[in-house]
Amino acid sequence: METATHTAERLTLARLPSGVPVETTLHRYEGARDGPTLYVQAAQHGREVNGTATLRRFHERLDLDALAGTVLAVPIADPLTFDRVSYTTPEPLDSVNPNLNRAWPGDADGTLHERMAATLWEHAGSADAIVDLHTGSPEMLTHVVFREDDPDSRRLAEAFGTDLLLAEQAGEDADEEWSDRGFDGKLRVVASGEGIPAITPELAYNKQIVDDAVEAGVTGLFNVLRELDMLEGEPEPNGDPILARNHLGRVTATGSGLFRPDPDLELGDRITAGTPLGTLYDPTTYEVLQEPVADRDGVLYALTREATVTGGAKLANVALVLD
Repeated sequence: METATHTAERLTLARLPSGVPVETTLHRYEGARDGPTLYVQAAQHGREVNGTATLRRFHERLDLDALAGTVLAVPIADPLTFDRVSYTTPEPLDSVNPNLNRAWPGDADGTLHERMAATLWEHAGSADAIVDLHTGSPEMLTHVVFREDDPDSRRLAEAFGTDLLLAEQAGEDADEEWSDRGFDGKLRVVASGEGIPAITPELAYNKQIVDDAVEAGVTGLFNVLRELDMLEGEPEPNGDPILARNHLGRVTATGSGLFRPDPDLELGDRITAGTPLGTLYDPTTYEVLQEPVADRDGVLYALTREATVTGGAKLANVALVLD
């Protein structure tokens, strides 16, 4: 039996114009037995901190002597957005690819985010499976997204758990909005296209550490290790999953004003097309501008509760339930 080890290595992802390095930490957990390699990262978007908190708790609980194979873990994939508690990088740093999760697999000679992605891809691209931890807003139901045409990714999503598993159409199967928003550059999509099963858990809440969200993430990660036979045992219950199809079309605001969501609606509700979602009104004249309704039957997995909205902003998302 080999000796199980843990190391933490500082990685230089890129350099700023001043020469200051953009660095992060790569944790390497080598088990006592041979097995697959799992790559896990968090905080591609800097305000999504529950993934980072999940990896800390995972680190505290992982029994290296029971591990077969290797876990590579990057708790902060994008230090630039993490330090700014932001979703994207300021335009002066990368005006072409401000969102790291549109720049995969990266380019060593490309823009700042492309260079960062290329460095991380050296590790992620050699793994047998990938978990890309994200954090939704308090207005979004915890869920796991996987590429619909990838049965191995679906298997990982089912093992991870949560109350909602979202199959996402990609490439030629997706609608025009897919390409318009550059989704081909997501880590999950690129990995799946390269034959590496990959999932994106969206844990609840951003900008704050929420224990329930972190525990869901830790349980999910250990379940993935069991599914990959890197730990003994079967995946544990982690929610009551509903399988549904993610869609890019959203119920959006037709104008700007204040939005009051319907107080009887809860995330996770099964609703039908035509279900009232709330009222958008002009705060100065009190005129009702819109009474939006669900555009399809399904599961309500996002509902905007921040009152001030601008025209075109998302008000709700409904996932199509799959039998």
